[in-house]
Amino acid sequence: MKEEFLHFIWENKLFHADSQLTEDGEPLRIVNPGRHNTHAGPDFFDARIQIGDTLWAGNIEIHLKASEWNRHGHHIDPAYRNTILHVVAMSDMEVFNDLGSKVPALVINWPEWITRNYEMLVRSHDWIACASFLYQVDPFKIKFFLNGIVIERLTQKIDAISKLLSETREDWGETFYCMLARSFGLRENALPFEMLARSLPQSILAHHHDSLFQIEALLFGQAGLLGDELFGDDYYLDLRKEYRFLAMKYGLKPIAGHLWKFMRMHPGNFPTIRIAQFAALIHHSRGLFATIIEASNLEEIRQLFSLTASEYWDSHYSFNKPSVNRQKLFGDQIFRLVVINVVVPFYFLFGDNQNKLTLKDRALEILEQLPAESNRLIDRWAEAGITAENALESQALLQLQHNYCEQKKCLSCTIGHKIIVHEPV
Repeated sequence: MKEEFLHFIWENKLFHADSQLTEDGEPLRIVNPGRHNTHAGPDFFDARIQIGDTLWAGNIEIHLKASEWNRHGHHIDPAYRNTILHVVAMSDMEVFNDLGSKVPALVINWPEWITRNYEMLVRSHDWIACASFLYQVDPFKIKFFLNGIVIERLTQKIDAISKLLSETREDWGETFYCMLARSFGLRENALPFEMLARSLPQSILAHHHDSLFQIEALLFGQAGLLGDELFGDDYYLDLRKEYRFLAMKYGLKPIAGHLWKFMRMHPGNFPTIRIAQFAALIHHSRGLFATIIEASNLEEIRQLFSLTASEYWDSHYSFNKPSVNRQKLFGDQIFRLVVINVVVPFYFLFGDNQNKLTLKDRALEILEQLPAESNRLIDRWAEAGITAENALESQALLQLQHNYCEQKKCLSCTIGHKIIVHEPV
């Protein structure tokens, strides 16, 4: 048994009523179990308990064995001086705080079936611990839980944006430009795409807004993809010539071209194609961040990303290597990823920053309007009985899988909670 299980029992008041006596036999009433503390210090803050006729306010410390109090050094730590109750599963000694005052103790016990349910989840070898027990949970409560957990996923995305926003000295436009570039790289080329954007400020591209060719020259050149080869087709050689002039004008130094990944990728996702599409976006938009923020619905955003790479790329996936003629459109799948990973978090963060609740609401509305992501993990959830109806729910399921299921955090999960406290008939 882990101590966190005792935290779960205490926080949810799952112990037997006969646990309402201290170890010294005094009547005990738990008014408020306190706030769970996940950092250093006592396990629960601001608890309220009544021992005899006296009402106490303070902290709660929980251990499997009472002797762990001394083993952890709490008896000499002033941080534990305000502990009003020591909750244990087994009492093997009396404990005292750093002033020498005895700390009241409560030995708790709880229904055995709760332990069995918990151990059943912990020991499960299914792809998610609760796969065989989801039928026990009300589907409505699962959906309600997913609506809440998606905020956790948004918060993680927002943290990365906030860090970059600090580095750009609160320049929202530049931060959006860098994060947008990163999303164009998908997982495989996210880092080099972000490095490219950081090495080429948006302000430089703005000087050449009317020339797609010059924007392409700047992006491909800064990407390190216009090397020193002597030979190439006219488009490649012209780009390189233009880039050399612009690089000298602005004092630019390219990133290393070897950072880009082409191997084992669908040609439509080659970084060359994504850079060409990114160039088209820069060319056809002015004040992109402001335009995105002012968009009133998903369709307006989609129109901004109705992109096609320039004509050269109709017959190429890489420089100097002709291919079957096909327009390189910005597809629905990558559009959804850009909206989910960049647009929605920016709406949420900017709305919070500017105290505009409508932007935060719009972020969630957009997730509800987008189709659910299609991948093996979402399919497995559907097989288990939880079908994502939209991107909000698929994002929540991804968060649930990666941050709870894979780490066996059943005690922190509403679904796990319901299964653990489900009393057998």
